[in-house]
Amino acid sequence: MEIRWFGHSFFELKTDTNIKKEVKIYFDPFHNSIGIDPPKNLTADVVLLSHNHDDHNNLDVFEEKGIVLTTAGEYSIKGVDVKGTLSFHDKVEGKERGANIIFSVSSENLKIAHLGDLGHPLDERQIKELGKVDVLLVPIGSSYSMSLKEMLKTIKEISPKIIIPMHYKTEGENVEVQGIEPFYTEMGISEGEPLRKLVLKSSNLEGKEMEVVVLERN
Repeated sequence: MEIRWFGHSFFELKTDTNIKKEVKIYFDPFHNSIGIDPPKNLTADVVLLSHNHDDHNNLDVFEEKGIVLTTAGEYSIKGVDVKGTLSFHDKVEGKERGANIIFSVSSENLKIAHLGDLGHPLDERQIKELGKVDVLLVPIGSSYSMSLKEMLKTIKEISPKIIIPMHYKTEGENVEVQGIEPFYTEMGISEGEPLRKLVLKSSNLEGKEMEVVVLERN
């Protein structure tokens, strides 16, 4: 399995299944209105949209979209299990910013979960529904999601093996979110060298606990 990050909350996940080699799954593609250009002419098997805001819903980047999912539920697509867990973009059950779907993808004995723009602490039911998460894609820029301190508490409750930060300001972006530096400070870690992509095998995650992996913007 491979994970690449295109900036903001836009990720590409490639995984092999018994039905198809290299199933391509994409999370939350952004419009260039945020100040940076997304990739173009992508071919997807599955596109997962956590919510319908311009910085998360740009289907125009795809030459082939495959199956587009925007709602909670359980799905099986080309040998990949996908679950959407209902949450909200704010602390008042979506009254201000609407719903937010936390999508988790299970393949190759790994589960990857993308928190979208989660705006509130998760309750016991939501945490139970998420279950064991190996890799958690986490918005850390505050402003449009929970505060960083609240988000770190949620990370600990989910307790993934790997944490990948997203939805923070990078060069050229005009979205009013903070950079990654406060995240490093709160986690008590020093800045490391970003990876171009993350290659995952379930056997390589043994013994890992909340390890931070920062990806380079592709």
